[in-house]
Amino acid sequence: MKFARNVFLVAGVYGLLILTPLYFLEKRIGEDAPPPITHPEYFYGFIGVALVFQIVFLIVATDPSRYRPIMIACILEKVTYGVALIALMAQHRLPTSVLVIGSVDWIFAFLFVAAFALTPSRQALGPGAT
Repeated sequence: MKFARNVFLVAGVYGLLILTPLYFLEKRIGEDAPPPITHPEYFYGFIGVALVFQIVFLIVATDPSRYRPIMIACILEKVTYGVALIALMAQHRLPTSVLVIGSVDWIFAFLFVAAFALTPSRQALGPGAT
């Protein structure tokens, strides 16, 4: 369970550090990668939901066996972004640099799958397990 704790802790902290600054970069992103963001509600909605999931990762890290079923949603959170990156790259709508940076999500997806596989369910631990 130590592996799962560490993986989810690192993923949560990393995500908070990477995503939080985006709240303050809307204008800069539009300047560096035109055109400007035309639907800020989607931009801020994405950041908000992504940040909430980082909190979910931190919660899972507190007790991986207890929160093992939630790991499935955590895996899907990582895979959906990874699939979107690949699809956009295949359509020539994404710079290679974004694909490379975004590949961290695939790494975490595989680590989450390993954590899920290695973490016993609470029932497997027996009565009174924490």
